[in-house]
Amino acid sequence: MKQEKIKTDLLIIGGGTAGCYAAITAAKADAASNAVNNAANNAAGLKILIVEKANIKRSGCLAAGVNALNAYITEGRTPKDYVEYAKKDADGIVREDLLYSISEKFNEVTAHLEKLGLVILKDKDGKYVTRGNRNIKINGENIKPILADAVKKLDDVTVLNHVNIFDYSVHDNKIDGAFGFGIENDTFYAIEAKAVIIATGGAAGLYKPNNPGFSRHKMWYPPFNTGAGYAMGIRHGAEMTTFEMRFIALRCKDTIAPTGTLAQGVGAKQVNALGEVYETKYGLSTSERVYGTVTENLEGRGPCYLRTEGISAEQEESLLKAYLNMAPSQTIRWIENGTPSKANVEIEGTEPYIVGGHTASGYWVDTKRATTIEGLFAAGDVAGGAPQKYVTGALAEGEIAAKSAVEYIGAAGLTTSRTSIPEAEVENHIAEIKKFLDSRGDDGGDTAERLEEEMQAAMDAYAGGIQTSYRYSENQLAVALEKIEGIEARINSLHANDFQELMYIYELKERLTVCKSVIAHLAARHETRWHSFAENLDYPEKDNENFRKYVNSRLVNGEIQTFTRELTAEGQKNYEHQH
Repeated sequence: MKQEKIKTDLLIIGGGTAGCYAAITAAKADAASNAVNNAANNAAGLKILIVEKANIKRSGCLAAGVNALNAYITEGRTPKDYVEYAKKDADGIVREDLLYSISEKFNEVTAHLEKLGLVILKDKDGKYVTRGNRNIKINGENIKPILADAVKKLDDVTVLNHVNIFDYSVHDNKIDGAFGFGIENDTFYAIEAKAVIIATGGAAGLYKPNNPGFSRHKMWYPPFNTGAGYAMGIRHGAEMTTFEMRFIALRCKDTIAPTGTLAQGVGAKQVNALGEVYETKYGLSTSERVYGTVTENLEGRGPCYLRTEGISAEQEESLLKAYLNMAPSQTIRWIENGTPSKANVEIEGTEPYIVGGHTASGYWVDTKRATTIEGLFAAGDVAGGAPQKYVTGALAEGEIAAKSAVEYIGAAGLTTSRTSIPEAEVENHIAEIKKFLDSRGDDGGDTAERLEEEMQAAMDAYAGGIQTSYRYSENQLAVALEKIEGIEARINSLHANDFQELMYIYELKERLTVCKSVIAHLAARHETRWHSFAENLDYPEKDNENFRKYVNSRLVNGEIQTFTRELTAEGQKNYEHQH
């Protein structure tokens, strides 16, 4: 195993939507700063490093494309309208200050994307084609390559592809770098940085998925997003928020393709096997749409569908093209098995995910996107408090985090000082990696894949997965925790034949850490506020008096401790914290 030490000014972990835009923004902010400094003959370019587990050209949630920007302030609407929509959908458990700060930037970042080359559909008057009150249509199959190309053109930005970051370097609650390994070049990296932006996305693969075996990665969220950013923060004592607000997507059965394009694009209603429209019976929030589908099936009125029979030829063609931009398997299925105008589309809920872009799960941050670890900023799905951020919200948070990080680096003499990562930490991490590579493995046949399947089965059965219709009890959660800790204890016996398998071991470790946080949060909220997202059988009713609050957590002496924080006041635009 080769070893390499890198020194940079700003380290961005994760080259997805938020990470790429953070780099673009940081380079621009630094250039503006240098223009001022040049006058004083004191110019110094900021070194920016993106480290990506895959390749930034096709990584993250936009890897396969997207056919709409779902967070946009359309004509006649305001940022306040968007905040109210997100707040209502989450039943009030949001950070209004964070939502305001991104919604004010939605249109600005959209315009920038168009300048970079994104095709946004326009009508005969040259206006963006809308889809509902908050969305605009795009040809977005190549949206990620567009962002990657923009990063590639930046002189002061370096990209390390195929490098898996697995731990931070934190001392006295201040981050000074991170550790990782190259999956293709067998290299251990110790990276020193003055500030770090974490943009690794949310967590998939915690629960047993809809589709088993070789199709298990046909899921709503990227299977490569393992909750690495969450796990690293949890282990180093960062404050986290709202992990109990899991996200369960309502999707086309088997293909797990999006349903929003059907519901908003052609007005398809949710109907049961009797042809009855049931969506208004349960409510129209994201979680209620899932809950209604689950309940109709439990009560014998399933299967459930989105009613597309009888749509026009023009609408059908629009759907076939739209799904080629984001879920081509659905278009292929229609062509093979009957087009949407001739048969309704069966729907189902996915397994639960932890994702701060659709719900409020993630790091507890202030309006600058600073976490409770000094020098560490969070953006995109890994940042908590601001649900329904989607693509443009991730871009906006990347921009905010980048500007804050550049400001932080320039403050308090950080431009000249840097804390070195202790050599003992480097050696400890290298020793752990060598142990996995050199060991013979467990005689019982444990592998990372087998333990991952055990983890998913335990979460599915005891922590509110598909098997229990997303329902759980305190007793079940206790069993889930016991099983997760048992699996965690077996990790040290695993063997990796190469660095790809080594990555699987570390991804398993990350998922198990996030599982424990999810279980702790689910147990802490003694109510059912979001049906299906958190269906607590011991507390089936909503309790505004005690739980119209944020449920937050920290790791203390090896255990996740939960506590509540008061909601931001109506109209309040800041909720800053002290490190």
